[in-house]
Amino acid sequence: MVLDSGVFAAPHQSLNRFRALRLAGLEAMAFARQAALLHRDMLAAYPARATAGDDVVVLLHGLFATAGVLRPLKRRIEEATFAHTASFTYVPGPGVERIALRLRELVRVLPADVRLHLVGHSMGGVVMRWFMQELGGDPRVVQTVSLGSPFHGTRHARLVPSRCGRDIVPSSPLLQRLRQRSRDSTVPHLSIAAARDSVVTEGALLPTGDHLVIKDCGHSGLLFHPSVGSEIVRRVRRFQAAPARSVA
Repeated sequence: MVLDSGVFAAPHQSLNRFRALRLAGLEAMAFARQAALLHRDMLAAYPARATAGDDVVVLLHGLFATAGVLRPLKRRIEEATFAHTASFTYVPGPGVERIALRLRELVRVLPADVRLHLVGHSMGGVVMRWFMQELGGDPRVVQTVSLGSPFHGTRHARLVPSRCGRDIVPSSPLLQRLRQRSRDSTVPHLSIAAARDSVVTEGALLPTGDHLVIKDCGHSGLLFHPSVGSEIVRRVRRFQAAPARSVA
């Protein structure tokens, strides 16, 4: 009986091990791809040809990254929707509030009568929501999308000895405020989480808005996963027939 049990259990165990190795390999490849893009787009990028009625997707990267890691996602959005994109790179260290002020500065110089879509990966999503909920946002913003953002914190942030690390630990008052006031913003929000996220382990779903969990995907993998790009494209297209919103 023991022998029979072992015979039947071994294939199942082998499949689980194979799946775990495959997922680890995919995340390692995504991390390597991200590392190869880190040196790109160190300066802020603005849409040169955006005019009234156009859509502009503003993308924010995560901690210890640069706007360069967003290049594949930006390309997918631009090619599939003909929307413009904007981004900037911030250095590790400053907290969420200071980076949100930089986001406000970037948004202010964009054309007045465009539709804005904010997309943030990891801490970039937290910055985006702070901008919307605590800095008043912008009337041109029609939606926000977060990718693997630590709205419930991440214990790994305790290893980051700076303001940004303190802002995203699980006990962070800043994150608590964001969650409690998440319904204060009426702008539609989508939280996209990775089912195999080993970086943001406490949860990447904001209490309000829509939720999408990507199976067999890790934290870095969200940047390159085809389902993530497809969902963002779909949501941008949804607004493209709507009239532009002017600054009050």
